[in-house]
Amino acid sequence: MKILAFESSCDETAVAVVEDGRRVLSDAIASQADLHALYGGVVPELASRKHVEVIAALTEKALADAGCTRQDIDAVAVTYAPGLIGAVLVGLSFAKSVAYGLGVPLIPVHHVRGHIAANYLAFPELEPPFLALAISGGNTMIVDVRDYTDLEILGATRDDAAGECFDKAARVLGLPYPGGAPMDKLAQQSRGGVYTLPHSHVEGAPLDMSFSGLKTAVVNLAHHAEQVGEPLDAPALARDFAQAVSDTLVPRVMEAAKQSGRTVIVAAGGVAANSVIRADLERACEKAGCRLYLPPLRWCGDNGAMIGAQGYYEYLAGHTAGMDLNAYATRDISE
Repeated sequence: MKILAFESSCDETAVAVVEDGRRVLSDAIASQADLHALYGGVVPELASRKHVEVIAALTEKALADAGCTRQDIDAVAVTYAPGLIGAVLVGLSFAKSVAYGLGVPLIPVHHVRGHIAANYLAFPELEPPFLALAISGGNTMIVDVRDYTDLEILGATRDDAAGECFDKAARVLGLPYPGGAPMDKLAQQSRGGVYTLPHSHVEGAPLDMSFSGLKTAVVNLAHHAEQVGEPLDAPALARDFAQAVSDTLVPRVMEAAKQSGRTVIVAAGGVAANSVIRADLERACEKAGCRLYLPPLRWCGDNGAMIGAQGYYEYLAGHTAGMDLNAYATRDISE
């Protein structure tokens, strides 16, 4: 089964063709990073307009790269939530028109489900049940993946997502947007241990987390150093920041695995590319006797292939939609 998949939830327009949920025939992506770098972050209106400009040509490229014609497509999958509402609407509207024109099923896919499903592309042997740590610019959550389309959030951030905090910390340190990769590169220049940063605890919800205080602490440290004329050890701060994020995430994942009885753990999302978090997860899983799947870096960021992968299993579960399907800025992963 060949699925034409669309992803436009933020600042990447992505179109892919995926066969049977596991084989990527093409994966075309148009990044807007350079555009939004001028403003230090994503400008929603500009993102939406850029999606409109490129999505048709990108679809033609994805079909050509896959060696497919329109008649070869069996279904259309699309991100319908969550994300920047204008951006999501562009991809959804275009996907509807394609599905209608081709006379094939339309499959709605939750963006975070897609990130988790990216691991199916990299690891053919991976099957539920497992525990997933989904960490990106807009979402941070621990998910019990009981089946391909049966997922439950066990813990999540109460405020900012981990990826958003990396971007804000990078801006304070004078690094370009998006901040994840530059922060990681800078952090590798130091062993850290210089700055004391807060670690959150949510009373009554041990698997939940908060990152707003950590973000504020980094901003205050940088501003104080500037105001009093003290030098700021940027590599050390980047390393200590990454370690604070990891110290928030990894113990909660391992506790969730213990509580749920899961012995397979999967990482997903853009922040899963961070080297500190990956290393800490590897050590923790080895100590606990859990099997860990870390997606290759190419499958960490937003892409259309991950939507096609999850879309296949949504289709098998009978989850298709009509032309009245709406877009949502927020949506629970279990819906």
